[in-house]
Amino acid sequence: MKKLILIITGLFAGLFVFAQSNTEEIDLIQSMYGIEKKAIVKEFVQPKAINKDAFWNVYEKYEADRKILGKERINLLEQFATQYEKMTNDESTLWMKKVIALDDKQDKLIVSYYKKVSKVTTPIVAMRFYQLEIYLITAIRFEILNEMPFVEDK
Repeated sequence: MKKLILIITGLFAGLFVFAQSNTEEIDLIQSMYGIEKKAIVKEFVQPKAINKDAFWNVYEKYEADRKILGKERINLLEQFATQYEKMTNDESTLWMKKVIALDDKQDKLIVSYYKKVSKVTTPIVAMRFYQLEIYLITAIRFEILNEMPFVEDK
């Protein structure tokens, strides 16, 4: 599983490099991430046969919603990459408000889908889903932050 996590975090670290990419490239990267991620989810979450179809239906809806937020994050990263050296105080405040709001949306999305997964499967499957999502998001955020340039305050 660690190998797959490294692949996924590598893909998302690549998103920062591709921050100025067009929408088709972003869709391709998200698609590659989705394929690798689904294998990890299958291995880690392990829904029982009786509720496997229900889990995957909810999971696919979650992924569609997550991808929307992922595109918002990429747009914010692109904005940062092109403007970080010349951002004014007001621009950085506005940018941070958007980042914090997006983080809140992502957290609420995961909690919302944790509840949905719990209803159609078991609390254990829902817990595994939640834990894995938080783990992956944390790993991805770490990789992105690790790639971000930092400049001295002037």
